[in-house]
Amino acid sequence: MKRLLWLGIGLGVGVLVVRQVTKMAHAYTPQGLAESAQETAGGLVESVRSFVDDVRIAMAEREQEIHAAFAEGVLYDDQFAEERGYPLDGIDTQEGRR
Repeated sequence: MKRLLWLGIGLGVGVLVVRQVTKMAHAYTPQGLAESAQETAGGLVESVRSFVDDVRIAMAEREQEIHAAFAEGVLYDDQFAEERGYPLDGIDTQEGRR
């Protein structure tokens, strides 16, 4: 009975080892390498698409903020206004510029 148990365990382990070796061998065949490269490239393309979509959304939001600031007649970025000598309210009375 013990021999039969060990025979079953040996067969089970043998099957698992053969399956793992077959998977690893397939991964290094030309077809396996092509499949791996295709999966990697597909994931990279999807990541780039997601990034571009996020940038477009942020760009549209920023553009709306800038349009609203100009519609109100004030400079949006007070830091740069001070560096360039513009008043913070957006209108320079001495030179008549915004």
